[in-house]
Amino acid sequence: MIHQFKNNGYNIVMDVNSGSIHVVDEIVYDIISLMEPLENEGIRDADTLRAAVLNLTNTRYTSAEVEEAVGEVLALQEAGQLFAPDIYENYVFDFKNRQTVVKALCLHIAHDCNLACQYCFAEEGEYHGRRALMSFEVGKKALDFLVNNSGSRVNLEVDFFGGEPLMNWQVVKDLVAYGRSLEKPYNKKFRFTLTTNGVLLNEEILEFANREMANVVCSIDGRKEVHDRMRPFRGGQGSYDLVVPKFQRVAETRDQMNYYVRGTFTHHNLDFAEDVKHLADLGFKQISVEPVVAQPQDDYAIRQEDLPQLLEEYDKLALELIKRRKEGRGFNFFHFMIDLEGGPCVAKRLSGCGSGTEYLAVTPWGDFYPCHQFVGQEKFLLGNVDEGITNTAVQGEFKCCNVYAKEKCRKCFAKFYCSGGCAANAYNFSGDINGAYDIGCELQKKRVECAIMIKVAESDMEEESDND
Repeated sequence: MIHQFKNNGYNIVMDVNSGSIHVVDEIVYDIISLMEPLENEGIRDADTLRAAVLNLTNTRYTSAEVEEAVGEVLALQEAGQLFAPDIYENYVFDFKNRQTVVKALCLHIAHDCNLACQYCFAEEGEYHGRRALMSFEVGKKALDFLVNNSGSRVNLEVDFFGGEPLMNWQVVKDLVAYGRSLEKPYNKKFRFTLTTNGVLLNEEILEFANREMANVVCSIDGRKEVHDRMRPFRGGQGSYDLVVPKFQRVAETRDQMNYYVRGTFTHHNLDFAEDVKHLADLGFKQISVEPVVAQPQDDYAIRQEDLPQLLEEYDKLALELIKRRKEGRGFNFFHFMIDLEGGPCVAKRLSGCGSGTEYLAVTPWGDFYPCHQFVGQEKFLLGNVDEGITNTAVQGEFKCCNVYAKEKCRKCFAKFYCSGGCAANAYNFSGDINGAYDIGCELQKKRVECAIMIKVAESDMEEESDND
């Protein structure tokens, strides 16, 4: 499978199955587009290919130019870097039968919140149900379950989530201490993370987080007017002025590493690149701003007609990131971070986050769900901390959720980068975890293209630096 696109003056060719990326001139770009349908028809003989391309080529190029370019393309093909076979589809059968272990939990430490974010899928922290705080006993059982169901895996991940987890801070601290007490006896290593709106953040909490939390996610949407519109207190007043200096303190004390400021853009701020730039201007180096996922009737929902502007925003943002890196004031944007050489393992490429199998969400009263976005939907209740996983049928569905089980993913160039996208979004918009959220897919494909273009531009910058 080949994907070709032009961005920032580059002619980029992706060989999807091998993961090879090529920056080519115009004639090679055109010839690859002519050769792909021939390749798909099984025409692989070099002389046949040359003849077919020569017959299809218009007067833009001479026969000698075409001959040379065809030779270059065939050499890449011979090296396995173009028109490579799909070696993953057969692997997926072994993948379905693999022995999975639980390696990560999202602990809903608080089904309560001190903000009233308009787009909150948790309904102000309540998750379609009652307000509740997780007890230490429930959290302890969850960590025991994780240790006992992680097999020989050493590294385990636990995210303290909400609602707002700082509303139950003592239990967070107690569970961290309990997790640490399990590490040596069971040969485990916990990687704790914290997601917070920052309202209750103080120096004592920050000191503990900097010592014990591998990552801190700070929720902020960008410009003051954007943030305050969507993330107000319950009385209606904005939270921007309170949380910004606290989050700046997080970034500074963590040496601009191992944290994210994480925002959400909506129909109300389609110019979200300005929000990313604003966060960078505030001094943040690790930034994630993501599209809201909302139902069509919500006034802030992303609409199909919004896509042209949003795709253009990603292009603008990619150019801004390159510009700032050249100026020595760069930052990382989560969706543009991509590894073209190593990248995720095969299992990750096929199944993504592992929700429902390797990754589970735990409610304050100890119920298991595939992830935080499924919490409260009884169909997806998997079990609880006392009985373990009891709904093996639903877990089996998630185990078989992969890019080859999703019809729209099979033919998509981005499948090995997004791993099929979010199962919750697919279910909420198509009624099937193996379906697709079409708007999300379009945005994801643009992000992958921008990320690859940035890698190409950075390579050029390195070459220019070496030649100076």
